[in-house]
Amino acid sequence: MSSASDNKDLVWDLDTFNQRKKAVDFVLGFENKLCVYSSSVEQLYTNYNIFFPKEEDRKLVILPNPYSPHDTFNGIPSSSVVPTGMEIIPGLHEGKLRLLLRIPFKSGQVKYRTVPLQHGLQIIKQQRPNLPFLPILMKGDLRELDSHTPCLHLHAIILDRLGDHSTLERGGIQKVIAERLAVLS
Repeated sequence: MSSASDNKDLVWDLDTFNQRKKAVDFVLGFENKLCVYSSSVEQLYTNYNIFFPKEEDRKLVILPNPYSPHDTFNGIPSSSVVPTGMEIIPGLHEGKLRLLLRIPFKSGQVKYRTVPLQHGLQIIKQQRPNLPFLPILMKGDLRELDSHTPCLHLHAIILDRLGDHSTLERGGIQKVIAERLAVLS
């Protein structure tokens, strides 16, 4: 298993953030709740910790749990991972601070629809009942929506593109991502 020191996909730069503390607090809420993908080693990490090493100023480091190698899926080609255009953002809904999902529209005047995260996930599921939505994070997905709002851009794994993986392995990936999504609100 690769460590963060030799896998640059697991070291995220926070230099350009205007509200670095907000971004850090936001992303920490997703630790072990969204899986992290590294294209350079073709691995999907489901069990990891997020660190901010003092010697790596303004860097976020994803450290896979070395005692749980079974929580890492190997041989995930980058061709199976696609950007979704969707983003998770913090925001107010009905007077409460919640996680919201920004869903892009391809046509019309409205460019995005922003809904509570779980509601948005249900909308996507209804629109594509035979195609599971399996969002993950990659380096570069932690962004600023504007100068004061952090957001997480989502990528997704397309199971049909994992031809070298057994049905059991694909089912395991789908199960762990679905379980993690269910606890986000």
